[in-house]
Amino acid sequence: MIIKDKFFKAALLAAAITTSGSLYAAGPHGTLNVDIDGPATGFDPAKVGDNYSMQVVGNVYDTLLTYDYLARPVKLVPNVIESMPQITNGGKTYTFKIKPGIYFADDPAFKGKKRELVAADYVYSLKRILDKTINSPTNYLLAGKFVGADKLVKAAGNGPLNYDTKIEGIKALDKYTLQLNLKEPNFNFSVIMAMPSFGAVAREVIEANAANTNAHPVGTGPYTLSDWKPGNLISLTANPNFRHKVFDFKPDPSDPVSVKVAKEMHGKTIPQIKNINIHIIEEEQPAWLAFLNKQLDLSGIPQPAYKEALVMNPDNPQDVKLAKKFVDQGISLQRTKLLEITFYFFNMEDPVVGGYTPKKIALRRAIAMAYPRAETIARIRRGQATPVNYIIPEGVAGHNPNVTSAVQYNPAKANALLDAAGYKIGADGFRTQPDGSPLSVEMGTGTAAIDREWNEFWQQTFDAVKIKLTFKTGKWNELAKMNREGKLQMWGLAWFADYPDGDNFMQMFYGPNTGDSNWSGFNLPAVNKEYEASLKLPDGPERQKLYDKINKQVAQYQPFIMGDTRISSSVTHDYVHGYKKHPIIGSWRYMSLDEKK
Repeated sequence: MIIKDKFFKAALLAAAITTSGSLYAAGPHGTLNVDIDGPATGFDPAKVGDNYSMQVVGNVYDTLLTYDYLARPVKLVPNVIESMPQITNGGKTYTFKIKPGIYFADDPAFKGKKRELVAADYVYSLKRILDKTINSPTNYLLAGKFVGADKLVKAAGNGPLNYDTKIEGIKALDKYTLQLNLKEPNFNFSVIMAMPSFGAVAREVIEANAANTNAHPVGTGPYTLSDWKPGNLISLTANPNFRHKVFDFKPDPSDPVSVKVAKEMHGKTIPQIKNINIHIIEEEQPAWLAFLNKQLDLSGIPQPAYKEALVMNPDNPQDVKLAKKFVDQGISLQRTKLLEITFYFFNMEDPVVGGYTPKKIALRRAIAMAYPRAETIARIRRGQATPVNYIIPEGVAGHNPNVTSAVQYNPAKANALLDAAGYKIGADGFRTQPDGSPLSVEMGTGTAAIDREWNEFWQQTFDAVKIKLTFKTGKWNELAKMNREGKLQMWGLAWFADYPDGDNFMQMFYGPNTGDSNWSGFNLPAVNKEYEASLKLPDGPERQKLYDKINKQVAQYQPFIMGDTRISSSVTHDYVHGYKKHPIIGSWRYMSLDEKK
């Protein structure tokens, strides 16, 4: 999943913050105030794919499976199903038994009746992902996978699917039994089904709100959407129809945070918090000040505040503690290495920086060699990140710690490489293309203060190899649209694990995924073939060989300049209980507020 690295309206934030007047009410109580650093685009699970929207989607809708909140490494567990899916037919058939008695939140589309979750809801929801008129950003994960689905999609042409047409690949065996039949073995399908995109929607709600399904989410999850002011505030309220569920996760005895959370939350009904206000604060410093003023209950420490908030061991950047003045205020720190890679990519279809010829590879390689990654980690990240040397990050199945494929910083060699490839320096002191035409590269960039810091390093990078650089400034959604239209030459992003398997990262280099998870448009037949072969294999030595080969080929052609994996520093006030940052899922439903404090 794509995320980015924080326009703050103080009056709105102050007005939106509320508190509960009761102490320890029988049901969910209190209001949790949190922030995100970018605007959500909507809450229809089939139509959105950005991290900001998905944080809400994951709390409104229910997926078949989810994750144990406390288990590390992460562990997949049943959510609305009675037990883990039955996998048969050599990894091609998945059968799910849905628990009876799970109900959707009330909605006028149900005409005053309680609406139970059934297998047919997942049949409908998964078919929506395949519907071309939906244009789902997660279509690539399901397209071509199910028996009979291709024929259904073809029959629809450019129009909507006939949802009443039954297919072998996605079917309800009875009221509560869902069966998925795949064309090929896929040992990652359980984790894919845990993604928020594949939560169950009710057909009658979708059809009643067809004009804007993004603004009218109705699911069986622990929360409902009570307010949405796009770009400013999202408010959630506990779903009164949510099934009875108690916190029963077992702690890791070696992890003090895990033990503390289990003690605070054991036996409590989920959710404990009645209201959640999600404030969109794009700039980092205002978000930090809002947290210190207790306008936010949970937040992250922004990079500019590291010096004030964190005490770092100069001999070991990872030995970090919270400054005493914050500890004395009852603030707690949690540090987590994220399941992500950050990167800058080249548009491989662009006539200047794209292409697969030696000269184009030399241009991209030289730019990568001039990028001072270690310096950006030290100065911008304040040492709170580690360099990416393999496509798949540490903590994700398929990571190989013995491979170091990122290019080494060496501006002198970068210039020599460009000289040899025919990128000559012109009279103006800047390089031209091998045919003598002007050479200039445009990079996409955000509007926040932190983006300007990164731009200084990129200007330094391009100056070092004497290539003209310009910046295209815009909001994240604007730049994403431009990139899909092929209008950006370079842009920097982070890819955060949707599921803890290497497939989630390797898919970024699969040619047919261009426009979806493949942001660079990298399309090499050999890599495509190897990736397809990897889908048929479970995690193990055979698949690892394919992953290592793909990693090597990506390094050879240089569609990416690898960045870093960040170490997140999250802080909570002492009245916040149950918080433990999870690598995949959100924490809000598992938290509570001590209102006496």
